[in-house]
Amino acid sequence: MSSSARHFDVIIIGSGPGGEGAAMRCAKAGRKVCVVEKYTMVGGGCTHWGTIPSKALRHSIQEMVKHAHSPWFQASAIREQPSFKDLIRSASSVVQRQSRMRSTFYERNDVEIIEGQARFIDPHTIEVIQARGARELLTATDFVIATGSRPYRPSDVDFTHPRIYDSDTILRMQETPHSITIYGAGVIGCEYASMFRGLGTKVNLVNTREKLLSFLDEEIIDALSYHLRDQGVLIRHDEEALRVEPMTDGVVLHLKSGKKLKTDALLWANGRSGNSQDLGLEALGIQPNERGSIVINHAYRTALPHIYAVGDVVGWPALASAAYDQGRFAAGHIVEGHSEEELVKDVPTGIYTTPEISSLGRNERELTSAGIPYEVGQAQFKSLARAQITGQTVGMLKILFHRETLEILGIHCFGDQAAEIIHIGQAVMSQKGKGNTLKYFVNTTFNYPTMAEAYRVAALNGLNRVF
Repeated sequence: MSSSARHFDVIIIGSGPGGEGAAMRCAKAGRKVCVVEKYTMVGGGCTHWGTIPSKALRHSIQEMVKHAHSPWFQASAIREQPSFKDLIRSASSVVQRQSRMRSTFYERNDVEIIEGQARFIDPHTIEVIQARGARELLTATDFVIATGSRPYRPSDVDFTHPRIYDSDTILRMQETPHSITIYGAGVIGCEYASMFRGLGTKVNLVNTREKLLSFLDEEIIDALSYHLRDQGVLIRHDEEALRVEPMTDGVVLHLKSGKKLKTDALLWANGRSGNSQDLGLEALGIQPNERGSIVINHAYRTALPHIYAVGDVVGWPALASAAYDQGRFAAGHIVEGHSEEELVKDVPTGIYTTPEISSLGRNERELTSAGIPYEVGQAQFKSLARAQITGQTVGMLKILFHRETLEILGIHCFGDQAAEIIHIGQAVMSQKGKGNTLKYFVNTTFNYPTMAEAYRVAALNGLNRVF
C-alpha cells in the first residue's frame, strides 16, 4: 500500500445503476466513498448508450406511428418522416437530464467522482489512469466492481465499417436504412426489430435458436412471433452466421445454411461481455469466465471477500433494475455485515417490443416440469374498456396459480403498458401467507376504466376453472 495514495472506506468502480446503488447506501451509512468512472459523465451504459436512449427512441417512434395513423390527424399527418438522427436527437435530451440528475445524487451525499480507468495494483490499491495520462493511487478497505457489460464483438466482424453496428453504435446511425438484418433475436434484437419496423424498414431477424426468447412463457413467445411477423418482420430461426461481407452499398450476412442476406445495414446483437478486462483482476486470483462475467457468491463477494461485484459484469439477470438492488445489497453487506439478497428472488422482466412484454415468477413449462398443480386465469385486453378507449387492444394478462391454495405462481403480460401493469401483481406476490392468493384480485376494487382491471378479470376467469 503506497503512502502517497488517498484512502477511502469504499471505492466503487463504475457509476451505472449498480455502482450508484452501492455508493448511496455506503455514503448514507457514513462511509467515505469514491466512485471511479472512465466515461466523462455518470450513469453508465444504462443512461448513455443502452436502456434510456433506446427506450426514448422507441417512444419517439411510437408517437410518430400513432400520429401518422390517427384518423384525427390525417390532415396534418407527417409529410416527411424524420430521420433516425432526428429521432435520436429527441432522446439525447433525456440522457442529459438523467446524467445531470444522477450527478446531484453524488454531490448531495459527498461522494467523490474520479474520472479515469481503474486497475488493481494490489488487493487494496487501485491506480486510476485519466484520459490525459495522469495517474493517481487510491486505497480502500472494500471495493465494489460495477463496470457493466458491452456488446459481444467477434474478431472477424469489422465493426469499423459504417454499415455494421452493435447495440451501442446503432444509436449513432444518421439515416433510416431501407433494410436491415439483425443477427441475434434476444431481447435487444427483438426490441430493435420492432423499432425499425415502426420506421418502415424491412427487417430480417436472424435467430440462432428454435424460438424467440425461450425463457418466456410459451403463449407469450407465440404472441410475440405472431405480432412481429404481422408487422412485417421476417424471422429466420435456427440459423448461424458463417461470415459478414461488408460492401459499399450494404452488408451481406452469409449463413451456414447457405443463405445470403443483403441489406443496407447489419445490427449484430448476439450476446454481451462483462467489462472485466484491464482491471488487473487475474493477478488477484479473480478469474472472469469466457464472457467476462465475474463469479460471485450469494453476498456478491468475489474470490476476495472485500471485493464485491454487481450488475451486468456478474451476468444474469443483466437488468438495470436488478443491478441497482444488487449494489444496495452488496453495500448492505459492507456496512452491516449481512446481505438482503432474498429481496430479489422474483425479478420482473421488461421487454420493450411492440407490444411490450413483462413477466414475473414461473411459467407453465417450469411448473409442469416441477409437477405443480396449477391453473390459468386470463384477461384479453380487447375486452377491457380502457384498452378499447385507447385503441391498444392487442395483448393479455395471464396469472398462473396453485389449484388448491390459489397461491400466485407467475404473472405474464403482453401488450401496451405491460412493464407497468406487472408491478401490481409483483406487490401481491411478495406478500406472505394468504395475502399472496388469487382472491386478493377478486376482492379488490379497481378504478374503472383502467388496464389494472385486467387482474380482476383474469382472477375471475381462473376461479371459474377450479370451482
